[in-house]
Amino acid sequence: MDVPKIIAALQTCLPPIVRWSGAVARRLRQFNIAVDGKSSGNANTDALTLADLSVQELIVAALRDADPILRTCRVEGEETTGDMARFSSDSRLAIAIDPIDGTKQYRDKTGNGYSIIVHLHDETTPHYSLVFAPEMGPDGTWVEVTPNRIVCGPDDPSRTAREVLNSLPDLTARRNPLGQGIYLIGFQKRDTQRAREVDRLTVSGQFLQGRTSDEMQGSIYPLMCTGEYAGSLIHSPNIYDFPVSMHIARVRGGDAVWVHNEQPIDYRDLWMDTRAGMLRYPGIVACSENMDIVKELCRLSKNWNPVRYED
Repeated sequence: MDVPKIIAALQTCLPPIVRWSGAVARRLRQFNIAVDGKSSGNANTDALTLADLSVQELIVAALRDADPILRTCRVEGEETTGDMARFSSDSRLAIAIDPIDGTKQYRDKTGNGYSIIVHLHDETTPHYSLVFAPEMGPDGTWVEVTPNRIVCGPDDPSRTAREVLNSLPDLTARRNPLGQGIYLIGFQKRDTQRAREVDRLTVSGQFLQGRTSDEMQGSIYPLMCTGEYAGSLIHSPNIYDFPVSMHIARVRGGDAVWVHNEQPIDYRDLWMDTRAGMLRYPGIVACSENMDIVKELCRLSKNWNPVRYED
């Protein structure tokens, strides 16, 4: 398949629809839009709103009606809505969608870090990632990652979304100095405990700082782009949002690895979490652009319980 041509098609069609989706999400957030649908027992995972469903429906429809080459890809949505039957069912390339990453924060109005995420991947790695955090900053914040370029910065509605992305600063080079923040999630009731264990780690004489979703201000993807956060340590991350962190790390020479064997993660060995209705990487995953940090996170967590649900 012509990956560069598919990336070019996504770069053309996605920015405006993701910006429109952000406007829909901001408006819907003013109302009581929580719905039932997930029952994993974890509040971060089970939060679901009409915005999740509406935004995914909008993005899938836009992809369907854009360049026909996009329909040669599979579509993997965190939710079940959208005209996904119009796309390939067996392509090696897939377009993954997280319509509202950070739904609990979004629903409960406890922060501005929720975001809309779309990324293209094959069996081993992401090829293109687009993130828009509608309420980080006055008009929202963008992240775009291609195989050789990372950009991040504020939106400007007076220009087209593509023009804004083309004008954002190139942040591809490794960050120096790199921030101390390490994002942790997925350890169920032990997120805070695990974050405090990360607080004891040092790399090159610098203490790391574990941060849970409640402790992190904003979205992890812009924070990794700017270097404020050094990476993440996540239990069984899902395939719809986490790969953007992996993409940023890999473009800068780092990686995302399973902590039990320190091997790079891929999309071949996935686990269907039926409680949450989503595909996940099994086990615990460490991610950073700095491989010394990855190794230290692996050393800390390699003996932690690899099973997400202990019951």
